[in-house]
Amino acid sequence: MAREVLKEARQKAGMTQQQMADRLGINLRHYQKIEYAEIGGSFDVWDALEDILGIHQRKLREISNNHPCLEESQPEH
Repeated sequence: MAREVLKEARQKAGMTQQQMADRLGINLRHYQKIEYAEIGGSFDVWDALEDILGIHQRKLREISNNHPCLEESQPEH
C-alpha cells in the first residue's frame, strides 16, 4: 500500500523523495515511511505537504492498494 496521490504530486513537482524530505526538515527514511503509508506523519508535515504541493492533505493522505484483491485474481468456475 502506498499514498499514490502524494507520490504522483511529488513527482509532478519534479522533486525526489530526498528533496521533499529536505523541504520538510525530516530525514529521507521518515519521508519514505509517510509516502509508503507505514506511518501517519505529523500535522505539521501534512500542512507543509499541502502548501508545497497545492493539494488538500485529505487527498494526499489517501492510501491506495496497488495489489488486486485475491478474489479478483482467482479464475471463475
